[in-house]
Amino acid sequence: MEVVLLEDVKSLGKKGEIVKVNDGYARNYILPKKLGVEANAKNLNDLRLQKAHADKVAAEQLAAAKEFAAKLSECTVELAVKSGEGGKVFGSVSTKEIAAAMEVQYGMELDKKKMQLQEPIKTLGTHEVLVKLHREVTAKLKVHVAEA
Repeated sequence: MEVVLLEDVKSLGKKGEIVKVNDGYARNYILPKKLGVEANAKNLNDLRLQKAHADKVAAEQLAAAKEFAAKLSECTVELAVKSGEGGKVFGSVSTKEIAAAMEVQYGMELDKKKMQLQEPIKTLGTHEVLVKLHREVTAKLKVHVAEA
């Protein structure tokens, strides 16, 4: 019997694959646990439509991420922090502070977890922060740290 898998099944296949299994295995394990459905014309058509919808949604998310990345690359976030002699900052500038300043200055919400600092920002001046918006899209955000 051919079965379309609805979930990943260990040692059998991944979600969306069509696999050939014994009738008993399909009737007693895969179908009752809703791990798969019989590969008939209706179910194959449903699978094709679901894949088309998922591809469309993924393309829309990618386009939105690229658009947001273009907006981010034009922005420069200004932060005022206390500093000592030689332009050294007391502590460091965190991604949480950058995200809060971004929302106040530009009205754009940015997740602090998506920001990637190579090293903590501990000096005054302009720094670049990488922001991972999508699996394929990474934007550069400029952060200007000034003395308060």
